[in-house]
Amino acid sequence: MEIEVKLPRWFKSVLVAIIFLAIGAGGGYFLKTKTAPASQQKSAEEEKNTRVAFLMEVYDKIKENYWEKVDDQKLVGVFVLGIEKLTGQPQSLKTNDRENLKNALEDIDKQIDSDEKRKEFVANLADLVLANMEPFGRSRLYVQKDEIALKNNVQNKTEADHYQALGVDKEASAEEIEKAFKEKETELKEDTSEEGQKKYQEATQAHKVLVDSGAKELYDTAGIEPTIDYRLVRPEILHLHLKKFSPTTLEELERVTKKFDQGSVLDTLIFDLRDNIGGAIDGLPYFLGPFIGNDAYAYQFYHQGEKEDYKTKIGWMPSLVRYKKVIILINEGSQSSAEVMAAALKKYNVGVLVGRTTKGWGTVEKVFKMENQIDPNEEYSIFLVHRVTLREDGQLIEGHGVEPTVNIDDKNWEKELLDRFNYPELVEAVKEIWQES
Repeated sequence: MEIEVKLPRWFKSVLVAIIFLAIGAGGGYFLKTKTAPASQQKSAEEEKNTRVAFLMEVYDKIKENYWEKVDDQKLVGVFVLGIEKLTGQPQSLKTNDRENLKNALEDIDKQIDSDEKRKEFVANLADLVLANMEPFGRSRLYVQKDEIALKNNVQNKTEADHYQALGVDKEASAEEIEKAFKEKETELKEDTSEEGQKKYQEATQAHKVLVDSGAKELYDTAGIEPTIDYRLVRPEILHLHLKKFSPTTLEELERVTKKFDQGSVLDTLIFDLRDNIGGAIDGLPYFLGPFIGNDAYAYQFYHQGEKEDYKTKIGWMPSLVRYKKVIILINEGSQSSAEVMAAALKKYNVGVLVGRTTKGWGTVEKVFKMENQIDPNEEYSIFLVHRVTLREDGQLIEGHGVEPTVNIDDKNWEKELLDRFNYPELVEAVKEIWQES
């Protein structure tokens, strides 16, 4: 899942979460709203108009902004199905057009016996309609608190207390942190209980963050976790595992690769995009630049019959130039922004894609604020699939994924990779890394 937001700088990108509402066979889980004080309540006629206007605004925003052109008959049909689901009654419109839908909604509004139930019906219908736009479940109705929660998620903020996990204070030196981790490791490594394993993982993550001065600074100042794991698997081979895209990822990449930009032995990179859940797509024109150069056609979006080209906005990263041999690892857990990146790297022959076909989650969602609101104590918006992404051959990523150059499930994959590089140590390193996951 990606989100498109236009902000002054890529690293201020904001990702908003999907609210999953469980809709059961006997009805729906209604989105709860608060009742305004009597002094703030509108007249019944004003409330009715606001509720119907809210639903018709959802209708219009879908028509204008949905990734695919959708005609009135199809869209009205989705609304009708939603009404039938919530009311349990068959619906029959003279014709499937906007005006008849509006009239039907006004009639239903009159039949519901309380303002609270009317608001619940409107919110639930809007969410049902959005959820049933293809790809199913990607578009939803949002409330403000969920936007805020996922802004923190895309920034990769954490509430974990890494100092507590290691039993040290914030002024602890690197030596004290290292010593505390060794003690925790000895204490917890052999504890096979669920609680013991959880504490061990927490301690390991805390150590990973706090021993890296750059990651520690981000954590101390903004509560941000790193998105890149890294290690030398051979003196000449660096493994970088990018777990998600966040506003700090490019800075991380530069900081980490600078650490290893010395000497002449290191010349091979295993760039790992496995199980990368994606993230803010706004950063990709910057993140791809270090790999394929400035002002290069990086990827395409598709919206209502039109293709949109996106170009890189920065150039090569000096600390990446040393890598003459590059492997990009992908799997069925690589999704959204990671798939777009994999397709671009494949297109420019930056390296050899090894692994399995990616997830095929190729949508770009955008948040649209609602002008009409149905509750003075809640702010609704819609989270809508606005565009879909295209892979290197011009086909949709959605439902297809990005295919590896060397499929690791092929019994001859090791020979195929060896034929490409004539580098047995690299083949062994890839095999080890894959088996570790």
